[in-house]
Amino acid sequence: MSDSRERSSAEQGFTSVVIVTADSGAGVGDNIERVLRSTAPVEIIVVDNDSRDGSIEQLALRFAQNASVRILRNKENLGFGTACNRGATIARGETLLLLNPDCLVESDTIARLRAVLRADPRIGLLGVLQAGIDGSIDPASRRRDPLLRRALMSASGLAHFAPRWPVFAGVDMPAAANEPAVEPVDAVSGALMLLPRKAFDRIGGFDEGYFLHCEDLDLCRRVRDAGWHVACANEVRVVHGKGGSSRHRPVFVAWHKRRGMWRWFSKFDPAARNPALRVFVRCAIWAAFAASVPLLLLRRCRVTHTM
Repeated sequence: MSDSRERSSAEQGFTSVVIVTADSGAGVGDNIERVLRSTAPVEIIVVDNDSRDGSIEQLALRFAQNASVRILRNKENLGFGTACNRGATIARGETLLLLNPDCLVESDTIARLRAVLRADPRIGLLGVLQAGIDGSIDPASRRRDPLLRRALMSASGLAHFAPRWPVFAGVDMPAAANEPAVEPVDAVSGALMLLPRKAFDRIGGFDEGYFLHCEDLDLCRRVRDAGWHVACANEVRVVHGKGGSSRHRPVFVAWHKRRGMWRWFSKFDPAARNPALRVFVRCAIWAAFAASVPLLLLRRCRVTHTM
């Protein structure tokens, strides 16, 4: 991670936007253009995980004359968190925006989020409400730590009774009619996260033991454990297309998602200290993966045939 000299040279009022790509398609360039229209000063660092679809070559040509866009090319797919860490090592901003290539920001999005950080220095990580193309809010925008008890509430459907009986609360935090503009939460989605550079550096960035999925939950947890708040800016919304590269490798993604779930459980859930529960959770995670494979393969075939 960055040494003290790099941290001290971070530019005030400047945001470094780190975008990780992996066969993310031609739309990445348009999303970068949206970031460049930001009313807040930005630089963009694209970290490419060995794309083979020609998209990174197109980006290099498109932004060859733009000093605000830099591209790091990895010779292999290092995973999301590791790629973010590499981008952060050369970032110049006092804040880091970790942004998925299919997340569509508006010209004022970064400025509005920076204003939230300025208003409350206790916030060490900030997310937004993310909406699908159809306008529906992604439940991952605001989450509780996925402790075993909460995961069971969500999986069993008992979480539906949580508004009346909080003991049944699950992982997701459904939106309320009177939700505050800025709400402390356990975790936000890794598709868009804004952090003060000092917070990212102090906790050592992402845990590189994750490859894909749950590293955002881990980062949020460690930010909170270090004494900062994690919060969601409920009045700021972005459209998240989801799955630009994942649709072509669903089994690969599902495999690493289960690995991430197990790593988070082992690190943070008190239930992991119980040997019987460890066996139960490990078996449940991989049984769910095995059961999902046929459907994932069918979906992949459908995607391939519609291209």
